[in-house]
Amino acid sequence: MAGRNISVSETSRPKLPRHTKLKFDETRQVWVILAPERVLAPDEIAVEVLQLCDGVRSVAEMVDRLAEKYAAPREAIATDVVAMLQDLADKGFLTEARESTA
Repeated sequence: MAGRNISVSETSRPKLPRHTKLKFDETRQVWVILAPERVLAPDEIAVEVLQLCDGVRSVAEMVDRLAEKYAAPREAIATDVVAMLQDLADKGFLTEARESTA
């Protein structure tokens, strides 16, 4: 639902909504997020974060993974990742996995 806003925190388990896909555009050689009547071309780091948004991992797990991979301060990565995911959620490109998805 486009009207459903989520508040992203480290406990969130974000995922792309059913109507939205992260796809590599062979023609343009860039990653894009495809949504009804909208296309967004995220940067390289955003793509890496979005690929972790599977509705299973929490934002905290994503941040830990990125901090380890890039040997960067966890706090700085957490601030940037939460802000980026919140921006995408506000624009309707992300939703949160529900607890009862089994």
